[in-house]
Amino acid sequence: MVVAHLGNGASMAALQNGRSMDSTMGFTALDGLPMGTRSGQMDPGVLLYFMHERAMDAGQIQELLYRRSGLLGLSGLSSDMRDLLASDDPRAALAVDYFVYHVCRQVGALAAAMEGIDGLVFTAGIGENAAPIRARVIRRLGWLGIELDEAANERRGPRISTAESRVSAWVVPTDEEQMIARATLAAVAA
Repeated sequence: MVVAHLGNGASMAALQNGRSMDSTMGFTALDGLPMGTRSGQMDPGVLLYFMHERAMDAGQIQELLYRRSGLLGLSGLSSDMRDLLASDDPRAALAVDYFVYHVCRQVGALAAAMEGIDGLVFTAGIGENAAPIRARVIRRLGWLGIELDEAANERRGPRISTAESRVSAWVVPTDEEQMIARATLAAVAA
């Protein structure tokens, strides 16, 4: 399955038999999907452009890529998907389109890494709460055999694909705070 953790920070993982086989993450949290304020995957030549053409130093580039890029940088309006979905500004639509495109592109890449998938899981702030984003992603991924159950999607599932769908789709709430607490307790106990 592919797990799509879509929020202000976003990443996806390919899981096979409960083990992570691949992910959208790289050396840092900048790689992979576009996020609220982080750029996501980009051509390294952009860094050279910033240095040579814009005379930016490492600190300025870091500020731009971590805090002024992603949905905020694309829209010029907000890093919050709720604001972008509610806006009629064409820049908001561009940011949403860009996000959906890259989520679908990465699902395709992760599915290819596993030679197909049985399920797609949406989680985190956008994944759990943005029915329009889930709907757009699933419709665009129809070629994988996912069929959207509109009513289930509107009520957040948990299953949001039709019974006839070859690939199931789910909304699974994440509890990052509980996972951090468990890890902390385990570290303290050790």
